[in-house]
Amino acid sequence: MESNRSVEAASPLEQRILNLAKSQSTIRTRDAIAGGIHPEDLRRLVDRGVLLKSGRGMYTYIDAELTEYHSLAVASQRVEHGVICLLSALQFHGIGTQAPFEVWVAIDVHARRPNSDVLLLRPVYMSGLALSAGIETHAIEGTPVQIFNPAKTIVDCFKYRHKIGLDVALEALRESWESRRCSMDELWSYAKICRMSKVMRPYLEYLS
Repeated sequence: MESNRSVEAASPLEQRILNLAKSQSTIRTRDAIAGGIHPEDLRRLVDRGVLLKSGRGMYTYIDAELTEYHSLAVASQRVEHGVICLLSALQFHGIGTQAPFEVWVAIDVHARRPNSDVLLLRPVYMSGLALSAGIETHAIEGTPVQIFNPAKTIVDCFKYRHKIGLDVALEALRESWESRRCSMDELWSYAKICRMSKVMRPYLEYLS
């Protein structure tokens, strides 16, 4: 049941903040400012116990119904233009048995290393089509989150096998193939983009 804290004499401006926080679960100070909301109004709601300061420049509605993918929504807000990848993408797609304690996120090779004051982030640097191909956008707690699709994620697992282990890549490939989560054409396409054709050829030929 929702707490009565949020309805304690909320001004129209505060109600706008609450509506935003409820729809997105977590809001950024800069988004509030862009909407004509002063940071002091956010701090006032923190003092009243309605919002929780969940990180630098980030606030979460105290009664928000957080999902198991809350960390992905927060990472998406923290890392602009980042794409959820590798172990975190596998977990989101329900592939394999990985349960990472970090959020794996792909960023441009020229991007600044993201601040990890809110949660543990594991940046993976990519560029060109390797970063832009195979992206899906999923709404998590009202936040649009970019995540690599299953086929692109599997190819990335082979590319970064020295980071996550070849056994993880093979498990993901076998499970996704058996459950028909991706096609052979998709795998070959992303393998070419990521220059993994030679590495993956024996595994893909075995499957086909």
